[in-house]
Amino acid sequence: MIQLNDLKFELFISEDRITSAIEKISLQLNRDYEGITPVFLGILNGAFMVASEVIKRFEGNCEVAFVKLGSYEGTTTTGNVETLLGLNQSLIGREVIVIEDIVDTGHTLTAIDKILKNHGVSGYRVVTLFFKPEAYKKKLKIDYVGMEIPNDFIVGYGLDYNGLGRNLSQIYKLKKENMTNLVLFGPPGAGKGTQASVLKDKYELIHISTGDVFRYNIKNETELGKNAKSYMDKGQLVPDDVTIKMLGAEVDKNPDAKGFIFDGFPRTAAQAEALSILLAEKNTEVSAMIALEVDDEILVERLLERGKTSGRKDDADESIIRNRIRVYYEETAILKQYYLKQDKYFGVDGVGSIDDITQRISKVIDSIQAE
Repeated sequence: MIQLNDLKFELFISEDRITSAIEKISLQLNRDYEGITPVFLGILNGAFMVASEVIKRFEGNCEVAFVKLGSYEGTTTTGNVETLLGLNQSLIGREVIVIEDIVDTGHTLTAIDKILKNHGVSGYRVVTLFFKPEAYKKKLKIDYVGMEIPNDFIVGYGLDYNGLGRNLSQIYKLKKENMTNLVLFGPPGAGKGTQASVLKDKYELIHISTGDVFRYNIKNETELGKNAKSYMDKGQLVPDDVTIKMLGAEVDKNPDAKGFIFDGFPRTAAQAEALSILLAEKNTEVSAMIALEVDDEILVERLLERGKTSGRKDDADESIIRNRIRVYYEETAILKQYYLKQDKYFGVDGVGSIDDITQRISKVIDSIQAE
């Protein structure tokens, strides 16, 4: 375990595994470039260590350049213009081997592809020590991969966190805080509020209801509350960034929390991404989306019965009830797919006694915590 700045990292990949990966890449390069004098192009800052190891294992003649990818505001309508900083030699007609430390989103490769083609290279291939297939969304080919890794944040062997960690000879990944963070969903009348109250006490979690957060900020006239109210007064939806800042403030109020139950958020895939980013900044993540599943007719019956005493007009009109249920399914369908892809979606039977339903949800939570 090591600490860099404010975060802790745990050992992930040993130096021996890194060396083996570099040996594999080097054997392939020596085979493919026999009799050819390529230009090795190391992309700084991260690739300095892997580039050094790959290049010194190359058995033929070669040239070496190290460059940085930069950008500046252009005078044309294209806006940002990418450039390779430090490239002081002609690449016209040359075979280039691009060396990267890691490829994740592929944004850097897209820029390099355009730049090298503009420089008139004969051809180029890409070497990367680490590749994150889950994060890669581009179609550009990656020719030599040392090893594929999960989409975790890593440091070491040229990779840094806020400037620290590049000199480490092994790879460390960000240590997740041992928290249980639940996105709790349920259609109107499913008993989600009741279960949230029980679960927060049972597992010592903080229950964050979006509705309650909005009401608190507006009532107390916080800056975020005033901002949200300005949109609501115009009949407009409150932007996601305002909502996520409110939730972030609630999370910050509980730095020692064992976890959170998010109730009423997210509602869209964009909001789910925003929540993921928020929690990642706190060194944690969503553990599960738990959705209570109840037959529509049972829901209608429950709400109509509740409407006899609740005084809520939307509980007394069957057409309004059915529309609320329909809207819930439309919202949940998007989020269900989002969390299914991460193996974090859990549907739970919401019919039965409160204790029975709590036991079913608890079984899911206990299995998550045991992992």
